[in-house]
Amino acid sequence: MHSNRASSLMDHLFVDNLTVIDFAYLHATRGLVGESWIVDVVLGGELDEQGMVFDFSNVKRTIKQVIDERVDHRLVIPRDYPGLNRQADTPDTFTWQLTDGSHIDHSSPDEAVVWLPAEKVVPSAVARLLEDELKAVLPGNVTSVEINLREEEIEGAYYHYVHGLKKHLGNCQRIAHGHRSPIRIDRNGYRDYRLESRWAKLWQDVYVGTEEDVARRFVGDDGSTYITFEYEANQGEFALTLPEQRVYMIDTDSTVEFIAAHIADTLKVEFPEDQIRVKAFEGVGKGAIACR
Repeated sequence: MHSNRASSLMDHLFVDNLTVIDFAYLHATRGLVGESWIVDVVLGGELDEQGMVFDFSNVKRTIKQVIDERVDHRLVIPRDYPGLNRQADTPDTFTWQLTDGSHIDHSSPDEAVVWLPAEKVVPSAVARLLEDELKAVLPGNVTSVEINLREEEIEGAYYHYVHGLKKHLGNCQRIAHGHRSPIRIDRNGYRDYRLESRWAKLWQDVYVGTEEDVARRFVGDDGSTYITFEYEANQGEFALTLPEQRVYMIDTDSTVEFIAAHIADTLKVEFPEDQIRVKAFEGVGKGAIACR
């Protein structure tokens, strides 16, 4: 990314696995996609009076804070996508046209979204946005910033899901934030790869919706059935309309604890005589376990 001769002569500091950003983004065919990217950072520049490019103790306080506040738990929207229709008077209310003829509508406070100067969301475009943000806040001796965004290497099944938690006091209350999550299912003490793959396919690019948040169901002009979710949280009012086929409904909130319990309960009905253990992840390295 920064491979010119001047850059190669600089001193560099690197921090791998600095943080994980869990977010959602919009895609032309996949629709609303949950994602989790691990963040690696390389800073280049001249050594300061301490003999450092940047004090490690400040890396998380400064760099991690900027990255988390800018993208984490937000909806990233590529503003140059030709199928994006924004309302001039309320720019964070928009319609996203999908290639299958259906659409997604979204409305939220400004801090819940990120407008990406690109036609589609890819790691390099998001990295450039973060690099520009960091250059504005880092000391003058730091002359280059390189962000690498990567997915966790997962052995086994995983899915991309999006949800909103209106009762959450933090940023999870945003109606469209997401994760890329592995799942482990044990049946009678043995890992069941077939069941893991089944749930990963069922929840591929899905929105996990809560019945309590449903404002209406209707048939659109395109003939598709839609579900609108609406709620008010302490950050403001949120609304999201999705094609029903892209939604998985549950009776509870969609915390990872409830998700693990829902999967375990569903499997227990299917296999009432078996011992079921579900380890459902929420992004990288965290989640919930339910045993039935």
